[in-house]
Amino acid sequence: MNTITQPANYVTAARRSNMLYFLVCGLGIATWAPMVPYAKERLAFNDANLGLLLLLMGAGALIMMPVTGILIQKHGSRKVMLTASFLVALILPLLLIMDTPLTMGITLFLFGGAIGTIDVAMNAQAINIERHYTKHIMSSFHGLFSLGGIFGPLFMGGMIKFGLQPLIASCLISVLLLLISISQYKSLLSYNQELRNDEKVKFSWPGRAVVLIGLMCFIVFLAEGSILDWGAVFLKDIKNFDPAIAGAGYAAFSIAMTVMRLTGDKFVDKLSPQKIMLFGPVISAAGFSLTIFSPWSWLTLVGFILIGLGAANIVPVLFSAAGKLKDVPASVSLPAVTTMGYAGSLAGPAGIGVIAYYSSLPIAFGCIAVLLLFVSFSYRQK
Repeated sequence: MNTITQPANYVTAARRSNMLYFLVCGLGIATWAPMVPYAKERLAFNDANLGLLLLLMGAGALIMMPVTGILIQKHGSRKVMLTASFLVALILPLLLIMDTPLTMGITLFLFGGAIGTIDVAMNAQAINIERHYTKHIMSSFHGLFSLGGIFGPLFMGGMIKFGLQPLIASCLISVLLLLISISQYKSLLSYNQELRNDEKVKFSWPGRAVVLIGLMCFIVFLAEGSILDWGAVFLKDIKNFDPAIAGAGYAAFSIAMTVMRLTGDKFVDKLSPQKIMLFGPVISAAGFSLTIFSPWSWLTLVGFILIGLGAANIVPVLFSAAGKLKDVPASVSLPAVTTMGYAGSLAGPAGIGVIAYYSSLPIAFGCIAVLLLFVSFSYRQK
């Protein structure tokens, strides 16, 4: 951190505005989730075809994340954020209209690209804002993202429940995203206000420190993605939960993660980033172990809560560390770390499926616990 004790008013305003952009990103991604069944029915897809189609969204994000670093260097993060948020809002309703595999695939690819772009840009803005503080503030940004992930399906599902057509409901959410983005744009740090440390360092390929941080992000995103994609299956098939409440594990995980992220900055400042990186993965690994070996349903859900509590602040700490590496511009380190992390959320669930096929789902979850312990003992302050 730098030595500025009291951030200027424009910095505190930028912090509030950027938190709302994190909310926009979370809402945008989460609103797509309730749309998936409609897309599957409209296209008459089976599970395999749908899975292949959904990969295009991830491909769009992975391609645009490295490109976003170049765009930020040229135009500043806030212009990139505004453009990407507009694209997210405009594309979102189209996901309920496209009725051929080709058009749907192109639309999902563009949607993923917009999500990947705003993800990198808003984290770059957050890193520049954090440099004006003498304390850790990254977790609060990610807390708003998680909050959007909870409210997105609730907003969409609630409006449909009350009789609105899905297309109209998605359009209303798009309008909300546009209103937030436009109203908060001017309060963000401008190109000239951002700390242009990147201009002092020539472009270089990600070095060992960036790759190590990226690998740790890959593992943590893998763990989070496994809960999203396999948590309900685990509870239903392994723990014999009723299918109607098999989603309780992911709900418990999400709520725990959101609460911890919204309050996480105080924990990071009090304990230090090093201790968060030491104990957070261990707590998550203990949560996975509890879900595997617990003989009681309620204790299994406690395991999901521990996974969320432990993992909540790891990624914010890693992103913050990536933005502060010596002799590495943030426009190089952050896209690289974000891309590797996002690759974990995409490839991880598939890898879990392979391990579960050749052994069992509990063993696959156990492998994640071991990887989280690797994160705990591999982190070094950069």
